[in-house]
Amino acid sequence: MSSPHPQPGRAERLRAAAARDGDACVWCGRPCVGLVAPTTDHLVPKVKGGPSWVENEVVACRRCNAARGHRSPAEWFAECERRGWEPNLTAVLGALRALDAAIAARGGQRRARPYLAAQLRRLARAEEERRAS
Repeated sequence: MSSPHPQPGRAERLRAAAARDGDACVWCGRPCVGLVAPTTDHLVPKVKGGPSWVENEVVACRRCNAARGHRSPAEWFAECERRGWEPNLTAVLGALRALDAAIAARGGQRRARPYLAAQLRRLARAEEERRAS
């Protein structure tokens, strides 16, 4: 059975995420070149109902993708800041907002919606705190 909204393959989604967010890891900021291989990191994990859509994926280095594990984007964002890195909050929030809009337009993804809404709220608060300081 074919999907009503077919998505590009993994390599194409990685290229699209890099074109949207840049070639650096959104979590630690390292350029994904040479030995630092880029990966796609699902913001809403598949186990939480997150789809393999471009809107749900950001560029992350292998180290960050593996280290994040099952932590939520908001938890991993806070950990990255604690480590002294400069995570790209604009890119992460942009992808989450695009995913929210894509789900509204395409439908489905019932399991992902509450998780997505919680992450949007938590990261929007972090964005407000950044602006205030």
